[in-house]
Amino acid sequence: MRKHYLHKIFEPQSVAVVGASGAELAVGALVLGNIIAGGFKGEIYPVNPNYESVQGLKCYPSIREIDHPVDLVVIAIPAPAIPSVMRECGEHQVGAVVIISAGFGEVGEQGQALQNEIVDIAHTHNMPLVGPNCLGIIRPLVGLNASFAKSTVVGGHVALVAQSGAFCTALLDWGASRGFGFSAVASLGATADVGFGEVLDYLAVDPHTRSILLYIDCLLYTSPSP
Repeated sequence: MRKHYLHKIFEPQSVAVVGASGAELAVGALVLGNIIAGGFKGEIYPVNPNYESVQGLKCYPSIREIDHPVDLVVIAIPAPAIPSVMRECGEHQVGAVVIISAGFGEVGEQGQALQNEIVDIAHTHNMPLVGPNCLGIIRPLVGLNASFAKSTVVGGHVALVAQSGAFCTALLDWGASRGFGFSAVASLGATADVGFGEVLDYLAVDPHTRSILLYIDCLLYTSPSP
């Protein structure tokens, strides 16, 4: 049976974290720590040219230095450096990308131009892109917590899909306090590429998801006068 085109986001066999670090409160450190603590069974590749090892794992200076296939890359570095990393991902035939970093369309024209650039790179290399400016992706079924959420997430049959990372964090905190589990959590951020439609298409055929909770940020536009 042919796999869904988002399967490397929700069912990766290997994950790289660009921006992984030993700094306790750095986002990249939190993401890597969550992936390790979540019990992910696949390969984990920290990426940061400033370290030889991070959190007990060999650290690579760049994506191109990883001599194995990489299904999912999670990026947590300053926005201006991301296009070059995206190109490396494309050259390495990475399956999908999640961009945690902010500094794109939400900050004005320059950020929007940067956002357009990373989307173009993603489309050129057929890499689904989640984000930017998002909390990340969580899939308890495979032990994947590729996010910087502080709550422990247990498995369940309800999927949570939201643009707002703050809303996801609040729901995860609530779930953790009550033992409520999730089949998947997708924080979509700016929805520059992968949006609600694509994720719903995946979850609709996911045998582990029975219900889907959506939180959609809506903007009201006034039509200009003729």
